Amino acid sequence: MNKTAELEVLLFVTGEEGVTLRDLSGLLNITPSAVTQQIEKLTKKYTLDNASALTIIETAGKYRLATKAVFRPLLQHYAKTPMNQSLSKAALEVLAIIAYKQPLTRLEVDKIRGVNSSGTMTTLQAFDLIEVVGKKEVIGNPNLYATTHHFLDYIGINSLEALPEVNEASLIDIDDVDIFNEKELKTNEN
Repeated sequence: MNKTAELEVLLFVTGEEGVTLRDLSGLLNITPSAVTQQIEKLTKKYTLDNASALTIIETAGKYRLATKAVFRPLLQHYAKTPMNQSLSKAALEVLAIIAYKQPLTRLEVDKIRGVNSSGTMTTLQAFDLIEVVGKKEVIGNPNLYATTHHFLDYIGINSLEALPEVNEASLIDIDDVDIFNEKELKTNEN
């Protein structure tokens, strides 16, 4: 594998969280100056390729993939268009988690769901249903997410207090679900 492709993969999978030069150096097993050269090479490739919508940006000491500024009007139009499609199950799940537990970080959402939620959260941000409301006071200062005013409009309530109450005791415990009738089989075996 070539280092430029490896860099591109790492920038892609880290999503909006981004990745530091130091971390890239360790992951790619090359010096920080070599990483900088690879970033410059990939940035130049994106700049010269009119068929590519990507660029690399550095903010807060982290590198991340982003769309070129020329696409901003298109993305703003996309974000403002009415959602004529329903949200995916994953998007609804992430939205519910954020609505009931806000503010929280992407990693906290990932921990609750057990899967990476960065793509889903990017979609929810594009639809103006969630937004960054601050930084968590921990190492790395990750973004804190909460729902937007548009979220309230989208689901038709005036405030978060109008969300239906979730009675956790009434939820089915996944350990109690016997989809293969194993309990019945064990009873019949005895």
